[in-house]
Amino acid sequence: MNDVLIRGRVLTFVAEPNGIDDTSSCHYVEDGAVLVREGKIAAVGSYGEVSKAAGAGHSVADHRPNLVLPGFIDTHLHFPQTQAIASYGAQLLEWLNTYIFVEEQKFARTAHAAEVADRFMDELLSNGTTTAVAYCSVHSQSVDAYFAAAEARGMCVIGGKVMMDRNAPEQLRDTPQRSYDETKRLIAKWHGRGRARYAISPRFAITSSPEQLEMSRALVAEHPDCYVQTHLSENRDEIAFATSLYPRAKDYTDIYARYGLLNDRTFLGHCIHMSDREVGALAETGAVAVFCPTSNLFLGSGLFDAARFDKLGARWSVATDVGAGTSFSMLETMDEAYKVLHLQGQRLTPLNSFYRMTRGNALALGLERSIGSLEAGSDADIVILDARAKSAMEYRMHTATSLAEELFILQTMGDDRCIDEVYVSGKPMKTKVRRKSALASRTLETA
Repeated sequence: MNDVLIRGRVLTFVAEPNGIDDTSSCHYVEDGAVLVREGKIAAVGSYGEVSKAAGAGHSVADHRPNLVLPGFIDTHLHFPQTQAIASYGAQLLEWLNTYIFVEEQKFARTAHAAEVADRFMDELLSNGTTTAVAYCSVHSQSVDAYFAAAEARGMCVIGGKVMMDRNAPEQLRDTPQRSYDETKRLIAKWHGRGRARYAISPRFAITSSPEQLEMSRALVAEHPDCYVQTHLSENRDEIAFATSLYPRAKDYTDIYARYGLLNDRTFLGHCIHMSDREVGALAETGAVAVFCPTSNLFLGSGLFDAARFDKLGARWSVATDVGAGTSFSMLETMDEAYKVLHLQGQRLTPLNSFYRMTRGNALALGLERSIGSLEAGSDADIVILDARAKSAMEYRMHTATSLAEELFILQTMGDDRCIDEVYVSGKPMKTKVRRKSALASRTLETA
């Protein structure tokens, strides 16, 4: 593979920003370059310095004047819900029963799972997301489709079979033993294969019996290097239902704690309506709360209180939560995150938004050595951002005078049109997605 020099305005974070002017939290090079060699970042710095280090025989991908950043990381999605985005007029439990459980039954068909998985990965790439943490359906074939689609694109993904044995349609229920056996087989097949990692995935306490959570506990003990993902305190009716099913638990969070499911590789979607005791339990175990702003607004669930998590020392990440989340775009997601926090008197600076989408989410996953930055030795997952991609943005940029202002314009006005290119392990991917979409459109027109 020939070395590739990716040229542009390079931005990568080294620490969490402490304010809108905290330039010490990042490295920014106006005329910068990233040298990619065999899928890894070999060097980063000024174009002059890196081009000399590259020597002869390299090619140059010139993206000036666009920004060059690490690929975005999304820590909570549901790939079977790709075609359920924009399902009208329900809060969480009604929405699940009316739309989502109907949609997920389709994934019993292998061909359907494969088709949606391909589209899901292409949507991620079109929006600059190179790493995703996703739930599959209860069907093993959906997990195979998810990991196979990511593997074909060279993407780093985390995911797992949803475990559900009650309070769901019969077609979507497994048994505690079957969920254990199938999860164990899928871990053996996919975890650590290439860039794939497995997440043990009891959907939430409402759809998992005590027996199934015991099986989840066993899986976590047997596979401590796997992730755990589930949902927590998204909706008040959900909380009441979940705690009624586990009356001995102190609260919703304690349900998962009693089954040994809280650790520093656990990702808990939403975490909106929580007591200080519960947030403290997350801080003590290292479990990560996942802030899903577009989903929380769309379902009318509530507002995530990031300041309280910070005050109590609990970790949090950000995510789209497709399909209750209304966009695959991390840019649009952080736009809504800004508004959610602003409503509560909290500030999310542009630097902090882009830190969260990259290095912050990588740290939450414990993968900061391989993704989330442009440091030498990291995987060459890179996004190219064009802050002038839309006419209104181009006009607004005439008055932008700082990097922070440009980032805020991207965050507030940006979408997939601002993703000029995406590299996965050094390979350009968005151009391929565009060609594939164009071919599919032509095929439909002539059918």
